[in-house]
Amino acid sequence: MPSLLWRDADFRRLWLGQTASQLGEHTMLVVLPLYAVLALDAGADRLGVLRAVGQAPILLLSLLAGAWVDRWRARTVMVLTDAARAVALGAAAVAGLLGLLGLPTLFVVAFTVGALSVLFDVAYQASFVRMVRRDQLVRGNSALEGSRSAAQIGGPALGGASVSLLLAPLAIASGALFFAVSFVSLRRIRRAEPGPEGMAPVPEHAERPGHPHRPERPERTSRVRHRIHDGLRFVAGNAWLRAVCLASAAFQFSFAATMTVYLLFLPRELHLAGATVGLALAATGPGALLGSVLAARLPGRFGHGVVLVSAAVLGNGALLCVPALHGSSAVTVLALLAVNFVFGTFSQLVNVTVMSVRQAVTPDGMQGRAAATITFVGMGFTPFGSLLGGFLAQEWGLRAGLLVAAAGMMLSPLVMAASPLARLGRVLPGPAGGTAADGMT
Repeated sequence: MPSLLWRDADFRRLWLGQTASQLGEHTMLVVLPLYAVLALDAGADRLGVLRAVGQAPILLLSLLAGAWVDRWRARTVMVLTDAARAVALGAAAVAGLLGLLGLPTLFVVAFTVGALSVLFDVAYQASFVRMVRRDQLVRGNSALEGSRSAAQIGGPALGGASVSLLLAPLAIASGALFFAVSFVSLRRIRRAEPGPEGMAPVPEHAERPGHPHRPERPERTSRVRHRIHDGLRFVAGNAWLRAVCLASAAFQFSFAATMTVYLLFLPRELHLAGATVGLALAATGPGALLGSVLAARLPGRFGHGVVLVSAAVLGNGALLCVPALHGSSAVTVLALLAVNFVFGTFSQLVNVTVMSVRQAVTPDGMQGRAAATITFVGMGFTPFGSLLGGFLAQEWGLRAGLLVAAAGMMLSPLVMAASPLARLGRVLPGPAGGTAADGMT
């Protein structure tokens, strides 16, 4: 099956575009906070606010993004958001050259890029499902999530090094370059994308009579609020998806708090340079690459439920070791690399498996709204997690704050163990309760 996917030129273009986009996103997730900490001397409270501002669009826009993506061609949304992110970061680079790149500017950039990333991520998931057969979901997700692993390898390392070695405008401009590459790759996809909710495929360059370069639009009778309500009702009515939402919410809230303290703990408590911080964070990438490979094999051998719960325990539990580290010696750096590698491996195994479960049990016409609803519930509280992390670091200290935040991540496997997800077997259920292979062409 993987060979069939890789022989598909359009799938390769989607893979390249997604890889470049993820690399730009992961680079900026490190560049903006590290620039605030190292160049602007931002404290724990301001760093928490900066991260919260960048994550706020998840709470504000996810449901609207799902309704929009299910109404329009997903690839069009992806191309437009790539172009807009490249422009936004390019403008930030110019602002830096003019000496205007302060915290207020970073807040604006973080919110803008975060909002566009919400649209891209929802559209990407819907576009992939519309491109491949359901029996290719697990292996296709494994391949695409492997590209995200490559971004996790290169993004943090490049971000940390660029903040330390280059001018801030050049570090931010690197993100604009990656989004531009993604834009070009996705624009080259030629396959007609099936219209949402069972509509006929719409060719990439189809024109409406009297309206050049504008594709046929879906019927306008379905209002956005009804589409959002349908997505919420669908997810709430599915036991597996409800559990995914709750487990994801527990994880993302605690992880946001953890990362806020973590980005302060490494340079200020362990006295690590920016490049070393980037290297430590980049260790999640090789682990995530391994996790993507394992995700193509382990669920079918041991069962999806067993893999989900055990991988979450091992991955989240690894971060509990970080508060015990002291100093900036080689032993400390190696321990950080090991912890992040383990976390990357098992968290990626959970990510790919959960995504496959979600896609398998969701009808094609509901894919965008289901993904957006789960994103809204699962990640909507991350801004508050970031604020909590800043509060814990400010009031309790970096070491104690990191320990408390990391301990909170263990709620996620507990939720999964108590839910129907833990009972999923080797074969995933389909949208109508059958197997995921039902109805394959």
